Amino acid sequence: MEIRNATIVGGSGFVGCHVAHILTERGVAVTVPTRYRERAKRELIVLPTVEVVEANVHADADLERVIGGADAVISLAGILHESRRDEFTRVHVDLPRRIAQTCKRLGVVRLVHVSALAAGADAPSRYLRSKAAGEAAVREAASGGPALTIFRPSVIFGRGDSFLSMFARLLAFLPIVPLGSPRARFQPVWVEDVAQALAHVLDARETFGETYELCGPKVYTLRELVELTGEVSGNRRPIIALGPRLSYLQALLMELSPWRVITRDNVRSMQVDNVCACGWPEAFGFSPTALEAVLPNYLEGPRSHYDLYRARASR
Repeated sequence: MEIRNATIVGGSGFVGCHVAHILTERGVAVTVPTRYRERAKRELIVLPTVEVVEANVHADADLERVIGGADAVISLAGILHESRRDEFTRVHVDLPRRIAQTCKRLGVVRLVHVSALAAGADAPSRYLRSKAAGEAAVREAASGGPALTIFRPSVIFGRGDSFLSMFARLLAFLPIVPLGSPRARFQPVWVEDVAQALAHVLDARETFGETYELCGPKVYTLRELVELTGEVSGNRRPIIALGPRLSYLQALLMELSPWRVITRDNVRSMQVDNVCACGWPEAFGFSPTALEAVLPNYLEGPRSHYDLYRARASR
């Protein structure tokens, strides 16, 4: 199977930009729908094989327009916080279902859907339950249609992330860090490794019908990640570990603030270890990059996109 045209739903986001870079290097024509084109990242707009088009992917006509003619679709849309009731369902369940249905109706041959590690119908958070429901919806809607592969990544790090970069900003001005859920466990995976895996499976028949967990090579507690971020950024701070009740209280206060860094639903998600049950999939042909090899490249100051590839080459 040769993929010449791909649509990335959610392509203007953190992971999508990296996937678009890789597909451009391979000569694949990429369509990236976005609600407001002028807000899309310049590095995405200037890519030679990428077309950024204004579209509301929650509208059937627009979704058909951006998917029509594609050989493959990558479903990346996702949110960490709900700004209104049932938004997780709208973004994580209804949209992926409609994407799969549209792919099937238009004859798209390949569909890759990105879910989340620890997604489950009985998970403690609405976020994780909605991700599991989205997986089920995609499988059902794609049955008899496009070849489907599902990814379940752990927390994704890299330049422009909303995780370690956020802690780096907080450490820059907080004298001490009151840290909720300090014992929560993660196995962070580099965004470039995720993007390479997504691009690889598009035309790899052995990956059709598979579900892959994506994790980096090492497990960390949240406290260890914050400490490492402080060390690398040059802003080490004392950490006050909060117990379960204070963690929920902190999240509630954040929900009521303009910043909304963390929510009570996020705290519930962290009750489940965000750790892979097995190693990095051999099907991708490479090993995941260590966090320590990449973190200095984007916390110590701005560098070019190609510096990230140099970090990969040095592993």
